Amino acid sequence: MAMVAAMLDDNAGGTRARVLAPGEVLPHGTVPMLMTDTTVYGATRLEEALLRWGSCPSRGWCGWPTPRCVPCRMPASWSGTWGRLAGVVQLPYLSVLRAVEGPDEALGYKDVQAAAVKLRRTIEGK
Repeated sequence: MAMVAAMLDDNAGGTRARVLAPGEVLPHGTVPMLMTDTTVYGATRLEEALLRWGSCPSRGWCGWPTPRCVPCRMPASWSGTWGRLAGVVQLPYLSVLRAVEGPDEALGYKDVQAAAVKLRRTIEGK
């Protein structure tokens, strides 16, 4: 999650994107980004969160990491929850993330920078 927050923040010091603490209220005017693992458990927990979402003025995005060797699709059971999302972003598998200490070091790699630009453009609608 810290890596995705850093990719979305674009060196703004946490003013454009950050990870919320458990129980922290979503600040007014923000667009949430929900992340999940590409596992049955992760998909089930995300679906439960979306069903409990309630009335949020802005629809959030779902980040769905792409496994390196397995093609994946969103679960068909999510069809009833699509209206609660602005969209789904598939995050590419980046092998360099296994070898770095943190988001700041990872953002020094060109493939991570390219993925960050693509992620921001997708969410911003460009």
